[in-house]
Amino acid sequence: MAIEKGSAFLLKVGNGASPAVFTTVAGLRTSQLSVNAETVVVTNQGSGGWRELLSGAGVRSVSLSGSGVFTGSVAEARVKANALSGVIDDYQVSFESGETVTAKFLITRLDYAGDFNGERTYTLALESSGAVVTA
Repeated sequence: MAIEKGSAFLLKVGNGASPAVFTTVAGLRTSQLSVNAETVVVTNQGSGGWRELLSGAGVRSVSLSGSGVFTGSVAEARVKANALSGVIDDYQVSFESGETVTAKFLITRLDYAGDFNGERTYTLALESSGAVVTA
């Protein structure tokens, strides 16, 4: 796998159409994607003292987070509207290699901050709802 630029790791929000058309949340400076899986422990007396896990069981999810500079873009307005209304919407993460991760997400946190002599910034956190598609 080739080394990729962090600036090419983009979070995009859908436009509500089907199929969704995605727009980059352009003000982000940092983005993070976490793949999570709950374990189902099936350890028993025959395990020889070692923990055993059940493959393919448990709840899987993807978490997204990011922070950046507020630009007042249409994508940022959609993110804010989704956060205020608690709407689950289509989001996509794209990488420099062309790989994408697409799913429905709920914004679980949206924070704004600003210093008197600096830019307005924001941070956000999203949790997946339903199947996650990678391409």
